[in-house]
Amino acid sequence: YYTILTDIQGIEDHEGDMDFKVAGTKDGITALQMDIKITGITKEIMEEALEQARVARLQILDHMATTISEPRKTLSKYAPKVKMIRINPEKIRDVIGSGGKIITQIIEDFNQVKIDIEQDGRVFIMHSDQQWIDAAAEYITNLVREAKVGEIYEAKVTRLLMDKDGKKIQGVFAEIFPGTEGLIHISKWDKERTESLEGQVNIGDQVIVKVIKIDDKGRVDLSRKDAM
Repeated sequence: YYTILTDIQGIEDHEGDMDFKVAGTKDGITALQMDIKITGITKEIMEEALEQARVARLQILDHMATTISEPRKTLSKYAPKVKMIRINPEKIRDVIGSGGKIITQIIEDFNQVKIDIEQDGRVFIMHSDQQWIDAAAEYITNLVREAKVGEIYEAKVTRLLMDKDGKKIQGVFAEIFPGTEGLIHISKWDKERTESLEGQVNIGDQVIVKVIKIDDKGRVDLSRKDAM
């Protein structure tokens, strides 16, 4: 003889032969978990337990629906939120920085977001405001981004390369994303030959460039004319 109890208490769990948990929706079961202290149970006991769980589950769902009939379209602005991004594990040190300097600065710059980094490259960013999470995630993604030959970027001119006499601009350095810049030699500036870039470019200008080479030291060569 046996009795199946629904919503057992601690003493019933301790003294009983089976602890059976069923989770699900109105459409069906989504998860099961069972502990038993006896050799096994019959098919009839399983069927009865599943039916009792179904009835109880639907009753609970109906009761919940009287308060909220469907999930909210958006979370409360006060609810904690989390976003996970993946980075190359070898780039983790670039996010943390010496003595944690870089990650500390990121936290300060993005309104005290919380950042957890796992050794496999998963980065969890948490805050109550989704905008700060997204902004921090974009910053970190750009921070560890790697240039690839053949890709085209919008770059910002950061430095001018002068000839040995310091009179003619023979190229420019441009940042394709935070922390990564490349050289646009004068020969790669325009489809038409030019002797100097004087009057054609200034620091701060935005230019569309293509990565044409990355050497074994990670130095990047860019071309404006190949991106035209």
